[in-house]
Parts: sequence; structure tokens; C-alpha cells
Amino acid sequence: MDYNKPTQIAASMIQAGVDKLMLASRDLLIRGVLSGAILGFGTTLALTATTQTGLAIVGAALFPACFIIIVLMGLELVTGSFAVLPMAYMDKKTDALSVLKNLLLVFLGNLLGGLLYAFLFCLSTTQFGHEEKNAVALLIVKLAETKTLTYASYGFDGLFSAFTKGVLCNWMVTTGIVLGMSSTSSTGKIVASWLPIFIFFGQGFEHAVVNMFLIPAGIILGANVSFADWWLFNQLPVTFGNFIGGILFTALPLYYSFHKKTKQTSDIEKRYPSSKRIQTEVKEEQFS
Repeated sequence: MDYNKPTQIAASMIQAGVDKLMLASRDLLIRGVLSGAILGFGTTLALTATTQTGLAIVGAALFPACFIIIVLMGLELVTGSFAVLPMAYMDKKTDALSVLKNLLLVFLGNLLGGLLYAFLFCLSTTQFGHEEKNAVALLIVKLAETKTLTYASYGFDGLFSAFTKGVLCNWMVTTGIVLGMSSTSSTGKIVASWLPIFIFFGQGFEHAVVNMFLIPAGIILGANVSFADWWLFNQLPVTFGNFIGGILFTALPLYYSFHKKTKQTSDIEKRYPSSKRIQTEVKEEQFS
């Protein structure tokens, strides 16, 4: 059957975390760069659909295509690692320093990929500066200013708003990672992963890696946003929010509800072999 149970998914996430920690720094950076750029592609696709149709929900429906590519190619996305690596740590498969090193390398790779695509996209969409900004470019400028200056205008409340949107975003993004492991077929992974990504993008929540493309692209295209505006009022609070969202609403619940419970049951069965036989007999009686 093309479906993995939650207990299997939790075990797969821990193993995925272990596998990520075994990767060389070079591989983490390369796969991180690819992921950052691909999310940029997905963002411009979504914005193109939005400007063409006048419906942001259409763009939101198309954006998950980039996330699905990342899942199927096995690339590195730091927001997904915010749930996977902590599970490996909670299961005592690694140490905090190794987790931190991995996250920093993937974060750097994602950032470089976002900047690379931002530079190339801005050159292409303006014909190397010879043409006026089109509708998509103007929307990027507007969004870059909204995602920074609007939060700045509200002071601490703005920072907390950016953080909260980051939490909500990665709750769904890491759910997309989880659902991608719920299937063993490409079709199942595509459909399952699409759902939560559509939910987060359609509601305008904040994703750190998307903003690694969107805000720099806006700055290149003329947005009234400084480097400090970008990092202080968006990138840092959103990244921290993504981190908390991945741990608090995905890693912890899945580990303690599914994986740790399974381990405890297994330990009990080892100590008391007859308990497994009794449980089997009760189930057989229930269905007889």
C-alpha cells in the first residue's frame, strides 16, 4: 500500500536527520544553493500567475511546485531541517554542535541560492536595465517594502508579527516534509506535499528562504529597503519563527506522540513478552 503510518514517518524523519548530518559540507552547500534558487523560481512563478490573473490564490496554488522539486530531488532546505534535525537530536543520534553546524551551512547555501536567482532574474526581467519594470517586478518591489518597512513601522509589535508569521509558515512547511514521507510513490509525495505549502503561501505567512530571494530582488529593482531593514525587520525574526515553528509544532509532537511511544511499547514487550501476546489476543477477540 502506498502509505506510511505516522510511526513510520517519525522513524523516517529521524533517519533523514541522521543522513543529513552525514553529508559533507560541500554537499550541504551545493544542495542548499539549489534549493534557495528553486524557491526563487517558484516565487516568481506564483507572482507571474498573480499579476496575470489578478488572483493571489492562483499563484499560491502554483508555488508548491518548487517545494515538490526540492523534496523529490533530495535537496537541502533549512526550514525543513528545523524539524528533521531536532528529531535526530531528541533521539540521541547526534549532538547540538553538529546540528548547529549543519543548519548554518544549509542556511548559507539557501541564502547564496536566493541571491543568485535574484540577481539573474532582475537582469533578465529588465533586459539588463534597458526596460522599465514590468508588473511582476513592480509587485516584487511592493512586497519587499511591505515585508520590511511595514513591520518596522509597528516597532516591537511588527517584529513579533514577523516572528509569528514565521512560526505559522514553518508549521505548514514542515508538515509538507512530513506528508512527503507519508507516501512511497512520486505521485503520492507530490499531492501530499502540495497541500500544506499551498496553505502557508496562500495566507501570506513568512518563509525565511523565500525572503532570501524576494527582498534582495526588491532592493535590486529599486525598493526603498536597506540591508538593515531586510535583516532586522524580516530575515532574523522570520528565521527564528521558522525555527520555533518547526520544533514546537512538528518535531516535538511527532517524536513524543509517535516515535517515543513506540519505543516505550517495544521496551515493555522486551521486558514482558506475554504482554504482546495478550494484546494480540484482545484484538482478535474484538474482531471475531
